[in-house]
Amino acid sequence: MKIKRSWYGITATLAGLGGVGKMPGTLGTAVSFFILVMAGGVHPLILLAVIAVGGIASDRYAKERGVEDPRDVVIDEVVGYWTSMVFLETTMTNAVMAFFLFRVIDIVKPFPVGTMERLPGGIGIMADDICGGLIVNLILRLISWLLVADRLGLIGLLSRVGR
Repeated sequence: MKIKRSWYGITATLAGLGGVGKMPGTLGTAVSFFILVMAGGVHPLILLAVIAVGGIASDRYAKERGVEDPRDVVIDEVVGYWTSMVFLETTMTNAVMAFFLFRVIDIVKPFPVGTMERLPGGIGIMADDICGGLIVNLILRLISWLLVADRLGLIGLLSRVGR
């Protein structure tokens, strides 16, 4: 297929990786996990660039295939997972929790994630995963605040009650 070898096909499907196996979303997220861990995090400007290029590529790829949201497009998983980790400390705990939380949210599509998916073209392909990533990012921040933050978190506040 000619479009799979085009720049937008290679970008949207991560060089065809989205067409491998029965769980392309999980595979795309796993690849983004390994890239993030190996790079030590994701720079916000890199994330914005991948959002822009990935949105254009996935839009064009979907239109050429004649499918609203092709299963083999996995650049959206990369963007969603990286959004779940942007501005967070890249620890293995955060990376693994983000991976599992992002997959659950991407599969279940709670509000407003499912609503974002209905947007047209590349915007809809990317928006639901960006929204899911933002939700995961907020969940990880809440977990960190509840369990880890020493003096300002809930545990720190509760430990001072009754002193």
